[in-house]
Amino acid sequence: MNLFQLKAGPRGSKRVAEFLNNNLVSIGHPGLGDLENASRAEIEEKMIRLYGYQGVELQEHVEAAVTFAHTMQDGDYVLVTDGDWVHLGDLGDYFYVEPAEATDGNNAHRRGVTWLTHIPRVALQPGVQKLLAEKGAVTQFQEPIAAARLDLWITDPAAISEPLENRVRVDEATIAAALDILKQALGSEDAERRERAAVAILQYAK
Repeated sequence: MNLFQLKAGPRGSKRVAEFLNNNLVSIGHPGLGDLENASRAEIEEKMIRLYGYQGVELQEHVEAAVTFAHTMQDGDYVLVTDGDWVHLGDLGDYFYVEPAEATDGNNAHRRGVTWLTHIPRVALQPGVQKLLAEKGAVTQFQEPIAAARLDLWITDPAAISEPLENRVRVDEATIAAALDILKQALGSEDAERRERAAVAILQYAK
């Protein structure tokens, strides 16, 4: 399993909303056709011909397309940033929607996504912060995925199904006091403390 970041592009939050509502992620570059069996050389030639890319710009766009169509695999994870929040999803296979070339060229190359959770960007591990800051439209996390500590953010299904009568009841005043402490911890200089505080708050919110 690998981890990737994908940028929503100039449409920002509107594009992210489309991703979330339609359970997918997509990249632009209309005119390239189906990339499933296209080689890097073929993708590069089409980008030069269609868009006039050269040098570093060409390589960045080619790498994003190759990563999206070939490097990403079913079951990998993707992160999409939306302001101060980051959405975590489980990727599906690449597929090409030819009719979308005419109606919405930026939405023809797609991967289905099962969205798992959303995370405050400030609470993510430094290595993941670095990944999100990368210039490329689609890039891969170069460390083992365990180093991203994303498992802390995915709710245990067993906890959700636990009978209400088995859960410990806590009075509202205690809950409010605990939340105040967690909110203060979000401003800590210790990344792990911020992360744990954010996880606790989000789990309470669920």
